[in-house]
Amino acid sequence: MSYFTRFILLTALLYLTAATRSVAQHNPPLRPMPLHAVPLKNSGTQESQVSPKKTGAVKIKKFKKRDSLRLVRDSVSILRKPEKHPQGLINSVPLVKKAGDISEADTLIASAETDIGDVFSSLFSKKKKTVPRNKNSGSLVLLPSVGYTPSTGFEFGADVSGTHYFGDPETTTLSVFDAFGVVSTNELALLQFRHNIYSARNQWNIQGNWDLGKTVMLDRGLGTAHGQLPLVETRYTFIKLNELFYRNLLPNFYAGIGMSLNYYTNIDDDLEQPDLAGRYNYQYSIKNGFESSRYLANGLLINLQYNTRDQPYRPYKGTYVDLILKTNQQFLGSDRSALQLKTEVRKYWSLSTKNPEQVLAYWMWGSYLLSGTIPYLDLPGTGSDTEQRLGRGYTIGRFKGPSFFYNEVEYRFPITRNKLLSGVVFLNVQTASDQEKIKLLNYWEPGTGTGLRILFNKHTRSNLCIDYGIGNNGSRGVFVGLNEVF
Repeated sequence: MSYFTRFILLTALLYLTAATRSVAQHNPPLRPMPLHAVPLKNSGTQESQVSPKKTGAVKIKKFKKRDSLRLVRDSVSILRKPEKHPQGLINSVPLVKKAGDISEADTLIASAETDIGDVFSSLFSKKKKTVPRNKNSGSLVLLPSVGYTPSTGFEFGADVSGTHYFGDPETTTLSVFDAFGVVSTNELALLQFRHNIYSARNQWNIQGNWDLGKTVMLDRGLGTAHGQLPLVETRYTFIKLNELFYRNLLPNFYAGIGMSLNYYTNIDDDLEQPDLAGRYNYQYSIKNGFESSRYLANGLLINLQYNTRDQPYRPYKGTYVDLILKTNQQFLGSDRSALQLKTEVRKYWSLSTKNPEQVLAYWMWGSYLLSGTIPYLDLPGTGSDTEQRLGRGYTIGRFKGPSFFYNEVEYRFPITRNKLLSGVVFLNVQTASDQEKIKLLNYWEPGTGTGLRILFNKHTRSNLCIDYGIGNNGSRGVFVGLNEVF
């Protein structure tokens, strides 16, 4: 083996070893070190090094043959089996420890990935886009929004999304802001503002969801049961203001209080009295003492939360548990008093060290009426989560009732080597009670499907989701949204 070949192999091995040690110790990414500054291990008492004094041919001093053979053997072993090497390579770095952190590990992983921004940069920019070492200052993006669900039809609007750290990124979770406006072909109009704010060192967490809109619900009544009830369209206007305040008590554990204000009006106001008699909202409202054209459901919230997710948009690992006790009170403006318990559990398992985005994810969501009555349009059901994406395969509000329980499992996997494209397959089941014969857990309605993911921002892991879901009785549809469903 020539000295030149030995020199090339030696240089590659030294740089790989230095880079992987830097990742393991969570130091900033290394720049290539000058070869004259790197000591080389020897097998005896003699010392070997590359001389920096000459700029022409490289001179190797006292370098034994068995040293070069060992270097060649070790370098080949690392290149062929990176996942088994003690230090690991850049594509095998540990997952970030803090939820939402964009650390050196994320930056190094992102440097090997391709997102939509990289694609546009390669097509329209002459200068190559460089990957920053850290993205700790957050971001602000204005984007056109196009979506589709069977409930809303095609949606067109704009979305302003922002992220920011309100403390040291090593100890503070990334805060997320989102302002959204949309109109749809099914007469939906919506203005929405959402925020999930973490103070320095995660001492406080403030979550809010403010909605103002006009929509139509494809309504088939209460409960889950075999067969289908007649379909009616329920049109209404709504205002929803929900704000939660959490205080960090123990590592990853929060407790807090909040308030929920929900106002529904102009409900089927285009119909005459004879036509209202056949509407599920009218029948339920008359039975439970609500005015059928408008009502309020305002309440206080008591919250407990446990969160170890490594990232809010697209977790690779961790657990999220949220328990909410909601009490609707007439002194807050509610038409009727009620007490509800809401539960949510999300769990993520990364199945590969080399490809951490290969994930098995589980979601459980439930709402249970403990006492009192709830207005018809405030009943929990399909699409009742904050993002209205629960129950792919069915329209929003397809199944609902005083109590509702939902489970979903999803497998996520990369398709392309550069992680631009990924895929998912999912399976879900849901059950709801009514006020008569159907009890919670009596009947289950399944849904299943598959989807495509396009990496939108590799630093925040946000992606464009295009899913096709199917359910019972011919229910099916395409569901498009930003970021993972859960």
